[in-house]
Amino acid sequence: MPNLPTAAVIGAGSSGIAAIKELHARGIDVVGYEASDRIGGNWVFGNKNGMSAAYRHLHINTSRTRMEFADFPMPASYPDYPRHDQIAAYFEDYVDHFGFRDCIRFETKVTSAVKRDDGTWELTDDRGATQVYDMLVVANGHHWDPRWPEPAFPGSDDFAGVQMHAHSYIDNEMLRDKDVVILGMGNSAMDIAVESSYVAANTYLAARRGAWIVPKHMAGRPTDAMAAKFNRPQLPWKLRQRMFQKLLELNVGKPQDYGLPKPDHAMGESHPTISGRILDRLTHGTVTPKPNIARLEGDEVVFTDGSRVHADVVIYCTGYKVTFPFFSEDLISAPDNHIELFRRVWHPDHATLAFVGLLQPLGAVMPLAEAQGRWIASYLRGEYRLPTRLEMLDDIRRDMASMAKRYVSSKRHTIQVDFDDYLWHLAKEERAGAERARAAGFALPVPARAHDPERAAA
Repeated sequence: MPNLPTAAVIGAGSSGIAAIKELHARGIDVVGYEASDRIGGNWVFGNKNGMSAAYRHLHINTSRTRMEFADFPMPASYPDYPRHDQIAAYFEDYVDHFGFRDCIRFETKVTSAVKRDDGTWELTDDRGATQVYDMLVVANGHHWDPRWPEPAFPGSDDFAGVQMHAHSYIDNEMLRDKDVVILGMGNSAMDIAVESSYVAANTYLAARRGAWIVPKHMAGRPTDAMAAKFNRPQLPWKLRQRMFQKLLELNVGKPQDYGLPKPDHAMGESHPTISGRILDRLTHGTVTPKPNIARLEGDEVVFTDGSRVHADVVIYCTGYKVTFPFFSEDLISAPDNHIELFRRVWHPDHATLAFVGLLQPLGAVMPLAEAQGRWIASYLRGEYRLPTRLEMLDDIRRDMASMAKRYVSSKRHTIQVDFDDYLWHLAKEERAGAERARAAGFALPVPARAHDPERAAA
């Protein structure tokens, strides 16, 4: 198919490379823009782009068989839960195996993305170069712009110790012999609390709300791989929920058994916390659970139950903001992390704009980004046709209502999906869109511009 639309992908992290690979494999002329000097994004410890949240001893919290790309398995020599450097090496091998490294412009940051009147996108990079593409795919990640407590705790401005966001955490040497307060009940909070507990004088884990703690293994198998056996989209959600919660309680008990706050929701109604070690550290008394922070006073942290502790360091594990610094806010933004997309990919007002990896799954992002990349490639080849704008808006409203009904209201859950459910519904929509494309004669969705000779030379 000559004269296919051209495409740009912003970001070459785990989602960006999945999109670039799928577009490249399907004959789309694609260029990836990456601010760093290498691929891997968040999984590159010490990434020179300054955006990675990886810390020195980071391991994945989804098992390798549930995280790997469908057509490129992780090495069998890898452990069930590999380290960040093993994941980064896997991504490097993935790019080289499929031969699309030349499609990526490294150390090239997109500073502006402007939609032109003809629907194409004009991208300007930090070198001052400008290029136009038929399609723009955004894969800039959503774990790089730290969200601090809002509003700040009283006394924060005068606190005598160090306050930092989890994004700046490197390793536990910075906590050695110190009194440390960690705020949060998510994966980063648990990991940092465990690491702190081995070197700090005292480690306190403060919680704004309760959370279900899921171990990495059950019955000798990775928990997510075992749960996938019965977490089937064809089964009613309430049945799956009861089954897994009962299994969890039989294996590890309830969070309050370990001094943690009782969750105000059932299992699966909030993003679970995956940790194979935090419960051990709690039972050994090396991590002390505390309620939410009320205020900071001098060199102390005061909690909502009136108790107080000395603190040298306070670490806020309070999540991230969804931001797109290359868009004007009146064009595309995500206030309070809210953005309305059809199946978490398509903007209903911009047929030439798609997002990849902009979701928070109960499972790994990578296979979902891979599926999204294939979906976009099918669209650009005319093999899939989107629903009408009104149909997309209606689908978005139903999705938002379903999410609000299931999940605890939180900025963390604005882009939440269930791994298996998402893939199942995506496959169903792809089949429906293929029928629409067939009826339309497989016409290309957007007009392809003549190839720019200067761009080809670049």
